[in-house]
Amino acid sequence: MRSDQIKQGIERMPNRALLYATGVTSTQMLKPFIGVCSSFTDLIPGHIGMRALERKIEWGVCAGGGAPFIFGVPGICDGIAMGHAGMHYSLPSRELIADIIESIVQAHQLDGLVLLTNCDKITPGMLMAACRLDIPAIVVTAGPMRSGHYQGRKLALVRNTFEAVGLCQAGRMSESEAMNMEIEACPCEGSCQGLYTANTMACLTEAMGMSLTGTATALAGSSKKMRLAQMAGERIVALVREGITTRQIVTQKSLENAIRMDMALGGSTNTTLHIPAIAHAAEVDITIADFDRLSRVTPQLTHLEPATETVMEDLEFAGGIPAVLKNLEPLLNKGCPTVSGRTIADIVSATPAGDENVIRPLNNPFSREGGIAVLKGSLAPEGAVVKQGAIAPTMFQFTGTARVFENEDTAMACLREGKVVPKDILIIRYEGPKGGPGMRESLALTAAVAGCGLGDKIAIVTDGRFSGGTRNLSIGHVSPEAAEGGPIALVKDGDQIRIDLPARKLDLLVDATELQKRQAAWTKPAPKFTRGWLARYARVVTSAARGAILE
Repeated sequence: MRSDQIKQGIERMPNRALLYATGVTSTQMLKPFIGVCSSFTDLIPGHIGMRALERKIEWGVCAGGGAPFIFGVPGICDGIAMGHAGMHYSLPSRELIADIIESIVQAHQLDGLVLLTNCDKITPGMLMAACRLDIPAIVVTAGPMRSGHYQGRKLALVRNTFEAVGLCQAGRMSESEAMNMEIEACPCEGSCQGLYTANTMACLTEAMGMSLTGTATALAGSSKKMRLAQMAGERIVALVREGITTRQIVTQKSLENAIRMDMALGGSTNTTLHIPAIAHAAEVDITIADFDRLSRVTPQLTHLEPATETVMEDLEFAGGIPAVLKNLEPLLNKGCPTVSGRTIADIVSATPAGDENVIRPLNNPFSREGGIAVLKGSLAPEGAVVKQGAIAPTMFQFTGTARVFENEDTAMACLREGKVVPKDILIIRYEGPKGGPGMRESLALTAAVAGCGLGDKIAIVTDGRFSGGTRNLSIGHVSPEAAEGGPIALVKDGDQIRIDLPARKLDLLVDATELQKRQAAWTKPAPKFTRGWLARYARVVTSAARGAILE
């Protein structure tokens, strides 16, 4: 066992003395040391229930014959960090989480890991660490939140709070109604109810084989979730004894299964950052080109919030990820192993058909293509990403006039002042990995646009990113970003921009000679942060097209 390096031999007497000081018994000293990495915090709804799950995981580890050791990593709630300087720290926290786990596991030579997570950057950060370390690991996602209810209506965070801001500003909702909804929209623990980034990553984690079957959609606080947590604790000890490590699970084929799942669900565009980053940690070649390749041949089988009012609890009751896998069976790499010890083929064969009202069959999809499209063109030579599954077909081809903003905040102010009009294309730049730094999410802006009735009349294009809760024609991850002198840095007010989703094109309709003049006149802006973590991050982070990994 790896842990023998800290507990075997006379020369390790001091190490053992310190372990005994923690309460370890001589019997436990002979067992596999299992790290239970928890992202518990009082600050995030999706994480407040993790103390109970930690206990269940510990029970499972003990039942399996291991010795559990809990340690923690930080978590950021994107919804709370949204719309102010705190959002700069969200994406960078993914790297911190991966680094912390790597540090703890290597320093203490743990034999295996149970990774207890739920929200946006925490799940991919944990998976990146597991792939780097290549030791046995299982992911337990803490589960989605139940929907809220108000006056007989089903409520969810994005549509009923973020978009309600725009409704209030447009005079279409009273303040008293808004206050009632903000209290009722998020009624309990769990990750936000729709197919936003947290729940999308939970689904993809199960599809790639890193969670036990049923984990992704099992509701937060449910007895099912408790049982799965305990089973994961027991199973990790078996994985250690069987020598099954993360990179035996996370492979080119299993990540393609995860991307297929993303396309079938119509998931968050943030997966185009996280899956390539996980692949990089596993030394597997996955890029955003794979998302577009698979999107073209993978139908969208579900239509969930934010695109509709169908939420994660509906997907759970319809059969969850196993039922989606069953419907996707002809397209999957079925021989991929999972942490359960079963292959994808085994899981599919044991799964009954799901509810076709929520999970459609391949021959009757919501859309013949997947939920995400990758666009390229003169405005985005290295690519840009759009959640086409949440866009009205009437907006698939759109030409409009550029309104240029140097950051999200000035665009939001312009919208509040009523200056945004139909056929505008809001260009929001210097919000990329380097320029932001940290690629702030623009959910507050996109939700306000939807709430004030402009969702099907304008477009938003940015080198930053969007929340998984974003809908309408919102194009992010434009690469190269403005801070690196990409074409988005050269756009001027009044320029015409053409968007063509079927053709996968995003073009700036400006003469090449004029663009050369603008490029020659462009100067690199001063960094926004000159000290601290964000200054270091901005110096080493790569393009969104590469997953915003650090090198």
